[in-house]
Amino acid sequence: MKLWFNKGAKMTKARVLSLLLVSVIAISLEGIAQEGKQGKKLETATFAGGCFWCMESPFEDLPGVVSVTSGYTGGQKKDPTYEEVSAGGTGHAESVEIIFDPMKIGYKQLLEVFWHNIDPTTPNQQFCDRGSQYRSAIFYHDKTQQQLAEESKKKIEAMPKFNRKVFTQVLQASVFYPAEEYHQDFHKKNPIRYNAYRFGCGRDRRLKELWGENK
Repeated sequence: MKLWFNKGAKMTKARVLSLLLVSVIAISLEGIAQEGKQGKKLETATFAGGCFWCMESPFEDLPGVVSVTSGYTGGQKKDPTYEEVSAGGTGHAESVEIIFDPMKIGYKQLLEVFWHNIDPTTPNQQFCDRGSQYRSAIFYHDKTQQQLAEESKKKIEAMPKFNRKVFTQVLQASVFYPAEEYHQDFHKKNPIRYNAYRFGCGRDRRLKELWGENK
């Protein structure tokens, strides 16, 4: 470093330190900007479609989906437990929070998957589960999602078989509370119990009636 100072005849130590400081700040700001850009690449979608066990698998293997988390949203109580939500007193709905890469999968496609995995004709009920905690809903995170969700609902309502009787709500997203760990990926952890529940609840039978084989 001392030799480098000698090469710049009029380059003072203070000047060098000043330039180094500017460089460090510039590099730091560039790093922050890159982090911001990377953060913006991922977006969030939140859907309620009855039992959250059954709403994880339709989204998990889609290209561009990073994670799917079961949880509770749309209610008043802070940090609700499964027992509290399932009792129906907190206002929450069993939901899934999906983190996705919009460069690989669009929100419209996620909406299509959502609709084809619920029964939109029943208020405060999904298949065998009854109560507001099992209502179907789309919780939008920004104006674009709101517009796309409302447009998709109108499209479903216009289908003759639904005759405008679509009870799925379109609501602004609120705090999402992840469910207890044993609920996460329940279909993988407890496949026998999961499949027994799904069959006993008549979920697939009703989905086939509504959407056909290619749901």
